[in-house]
Amino acid sequence: MTGHWTGGPDEAGLRRWVEQLRREWRAPGVTLGLVFTTPGYFDAAPQVLEVLRVHGRIPLLAGCSSQALIVGDQEIEKDAGLVLGLYHLPGAQLTGVHFAQAEVEEANGPGYWQHETGVTAEQSNGWLVFADPFHMDGESWLRQWNEAYPAVPTLGGLAGGDFEAQRTQVYLNGEVFEEGAVAISFGGAVELEGVISQGCTPIGQPWTITRADGNVIHQIGNRPAYQVLADTFNNLPAEQQLRARGNLFVGLVINEYQEEFHRGDFLIRNLLGGDPQSGALAVGAMPRPGQSLQFQTRDAAAATEDLTELLRRARRRVPAGRLYGGCLCSCNGRGTNLFSRANHDAGLAQEILGPLGLTGFFCNGEIGPVGNRNFLHGYTASLALFREKKPPAAATP
Repeated sequence: MTGHWTGGPDEAGLRRWVEQLRREWRAPGVTLGLVFTTPGYFDAAPQVLEVLRVHGRIPLLAGCSSQALIVGDQEIEKDAGLVLGLYHLPGAQLTGVHFAQAEVEEANGPGYWQHETGVTAEQSNGWLVFADPFHMDGESWLRQWNEAYPAVPTLGGLAGGDFEAQRTQVYLNGEVFEEGAVAISFGGAVELEGVISQGCTPIGQPWTITRADGNVIHQIGNRPAYQVLADTFNNLPAEQQLRARGNLFVGLVINEYQEEFHRGDFLIRNLLGGDPQSGALAVGAMPRPGQSLQFQTRDAAAATEDLTELLRRARRRVPAGRLYGGCLCSCNGRGTNLFSRANHDAGLAQEILGPLGLTGFFCNGEIGPVGNRNFLHGYTASLALFREKKPPAAATP
């Protein structure tokens, strides 16, 4: 069940609203609550969390702040207030933790994070994370996290708030933190199913990088990288060339152990520039020789196509009745900034997967897996679906 409150940090009104939500609740009990607020709630955040926890009877409550929020099929980009999601997750074993930059700097190996969280890699089916973008090095943390929890999906996003003051908040139960991250481990009979839509459509064909140095690609398929890009662009239909101009990216394959590469197999990174004389391309990543690459385009049509296809795949993977809800973290650059209509990402999620108990927020960076590793993304919709854990695959005789 989800709800949207716009009455400000009025404790009496908020209490009545939460109690009404609970009266409408039909499930056996609340397992998890997710709350997302706008900066107008900053000063009263501890009192707001206490009202929600006590009167919503929420055993584990987590969330963060943002300028724009998501609830149901709505993306509320102005005067959003507060949104709350209540989830019943049968058989789930949830653990909530907070950590900050000090822990990132202190970490000295994969065992550090398992000790700090009290959760081993075998105990977690996935993590949902909300992080402050101003006071923690998210890239360093995520590299460590991938080592501590290999192949465990981690989804979520970076909080928003008062950008001039560089102030955001993350929430765990009754505590308010203005730095660091809050992470929830999903264990037991519930796991996370990720839909990571980076808003791009592949063009041309996959290639192999044959020479690279740092973030510069010199050769693709033993040809100058710039020439391969130019040929790919020139072979597009005229209409697609018009859409692609100024909207070209690189897609790097993370898991090479596949016979074919499809949408969702690529980590999308910026194409920073190219030199037709040397034939080099500079990209926003550290590609390696032997890695597969495919050029990509990003615009509203490509983003719609990408999200639609990935949601349809998720629908095929999750049997009816096995989906308990979700959390949608969409980039600030999406919404009406990118699409010609409101409620694009949330509306598509409900249309293809719904009715779905959905809450979330607009982010300063999105977290989600590509292949078997987790990354920070931009211009992405990161949807964490709470689903019944799949039974283990039968052993091959």
